Amino acid sequence: MHRQLFDHIDVPAENIHLPLGIVDHVPAHCAEYEKAIEAAGGIDFQLLGIGRTGHIGFNEPGSPRDSRTREIHLDPITRQDAAPAFGGIDQVPTTAITMGCGTILAARRIALLAFGENKAAIVREAIEGPVTDQVSASFLQEHPDATFYLDSAAASLL
Repeated sequence: MHRQLFDHIDVPAENIHLPLGIVDHVPAHCAEYEKAIEAAGGIDFQLLGIGRTGHIGFNEPGSPRDSRTREIHLDPITRQDAAPAFGGIDQVPTTAITMGCGTILAARRIALLAFGENKAAIVREAIEGPVTDQVSASFLQEHPDATFYLDSAAASLL
């Protein structure tokens, strides 16, 4: 996140709050992260991408709508897509800590960005398909202030 986003924008470091990728006690870390969100008054703005599995955060297919920050096993497609950034599939973790769908959906405003033809099919499922835990981005259909920002290629199947 730092290399791909935060290093390129003007956001004070004290305003960036990400779950840690490596911790000794994952459940305790996740619970502390949820408590910190609550103590801050919730999330005002959530910026998302969408994976080819339809995940937001790393909420892979089957993630419950009300899920909270937790460790999750990454789908093979997600790992394959991440491989170039990690220097090969063998370097990509098999699990990740993610905000849950419920944590994300509690944000007051949500923006999802999608670019490229390889996202067109899953964008169509997320926007026009049924709301289902098999495409966690479809939960955004029910959010009162969620907007998809798409390039022409990602929107090509709508």
